[in-house]
Amino acid sequence: MRLARAAASALLLASTCRATDLLTPEKLEADIKTQELQRVLWSLNKIANDNGGTRAFGTAGYKASVDFVLERAQTRFGKHFNTYLQPFNHTYEQTKSVSLKGPKGETVHVVSPQYNPGTPLPGGITASLINTPVNDTTGSMCFESQWAGIDATGKLALVKRGTCAVADKVKFAKAKGAVGVLLYNQEPGTDYVAPTLGEANIGLLVPVGIIPLEVANAWIPRLAAGEDLRPTLLVDAIVETRESWNIISETKTGDPNKVVMVGAHLDSVQEGPGINDDGSGTAAILEIMGSVKQYDGYLHRIRFGWWGAEESGLIGSLFYTNSLSELEADKIKYYFNFDMIASPNPMFEISHYINSGIGPELLAEYLESNGKNVTYAEFDGRSDYAGFVELGIPTTGLFTGDGAPWDPCYHQACDSLDNINWEAFTVNSKAAARAVGVLANSLEGVPPRQRSTPFLRGRDAMTHNFRRWKALSEHAHGSVSCSHGKKKLTV
Repeated sequence: MRLARAAASALLLASTCRATDLLTPEKLEADIKTQELQRVLWSLNKIANDNGGTRAFGTAGYKASVDFVLERAQTRFGKHFNTYLQPFNHTYEQTKSVSLKGPKGETVHVVSPQYNPGTPLPGGITASLINTPVNDTTGSMCFESQWAGIDATGKLALVKRGTCAVADKVKFAKAKGAVGVLLYNQEPGTDYVAPTLGEANIGLLVPVGIIPLEVANAWIPRLAAGEDLRPTLLVDAIVETRESWNIISETKTGDPNKVVMVGAHLDSVQEGPGINDDGSGTAAILEIMGSVKQYDGYLHRIRFGWWGAEESGLIGSLFYTNSLSELEADKIKYYFNFDMIASPNPMFEISHYINSGIGPELLAEYLESNGKNVTYAEFDGRSDYAGFVELGIPTTGLFTGDGAPWDPCYHQACDSLDNINWEAFTVNSKAAARAVGVLANSLEGVPPRQRSTPFLRGRDAMTHNFRRWKALSEHAHGSVSCSHGKKKLTV
């Protein structure tokens, strides 16, 4: 009798414990702790510090970041999640160093654009400078007609920046025989952002150095007076194919045909550790994952994605979405994207589009209940939601702003632990966790996947970019271009 009562009591206790283990939005929210978020970002910051200050695609810092997430997903949480790596190749570029010596050998401030072709090493290019006309209305040297009558053969072309793409100016300069371009900024000073020449232009351009307006203004009168100015431009650059990885991890329970997915990019830019961009998103979904593993009883699978090479053009997430069959795309009922959710002077922006359904409402409800002023913005194709929107999967995301005034350290070396608003980070992470918890149990308010959209212009633009990425990835496969091993070129 006592044994029977004991067994009954044990069964009742087990049932009670089991009931308290059911996943709810409130439990996921409560599990998100600032201290744990700090620990994840501390680890990512250390990874960057141990690997040259970066966690960028193609670097040891990114590989170490992958290993860090895998240690949790596969080792600590392996009992509850199925995790795999999705490898892909993409073009890695790096300007290892850039320098410019003026006509008298003086050091000149110079910046290299992304995807800049290398000069011969170790001496670089020394050549006569040729000035080009300025047109601040239509853009300087943006059209073939503006280059009429200019012979830049064997010379460094001095060109004003602005209006059209830098690559367009450089293509025209190369067509006129220039061996390099010195592009001077439109405004005084040296606080200017380096542009990109674009992966599509690999092999089509000459080396470029971006210099201050003041330097160009000092040289132009001397050129007009007939003086032969011969600067030396040196660009030590690498462009080659490197492997990268997405990490995909999914709960072992829940309906496999109804998946709620959350994602963040794992890479940083080369210039810094990327602790807000996007260590914040990485840490948030890692902590949500750690909470989910404690519970059961939820109806739908929860899938986590850490994307590689986002800073190179959303490459990892586009590779993932492009790899999905129609059947697999249909299984993803909702996608949440978390990119830069801890900016030091944050806005609280929720991204949405016509098929976002209840997702923005869930995020806004929590943020507003915690005194945050929520703003909304339509997707602009700048983050990893792009491929999901292209597939018509209901999608939303959180964002706290890039650049001044929100994040003055955006894409810089100072995007470190000191660049985090911990209160904003915590409240955004809790909002994310709560929203995931709601959809894990109910898809009420979630629209069906939309295979067509009235926003044809926006969709066509994303489709164009997506196809362009595919072409670029094919072009990049197997291509190697670097400046090592060449001799000095003097003309």
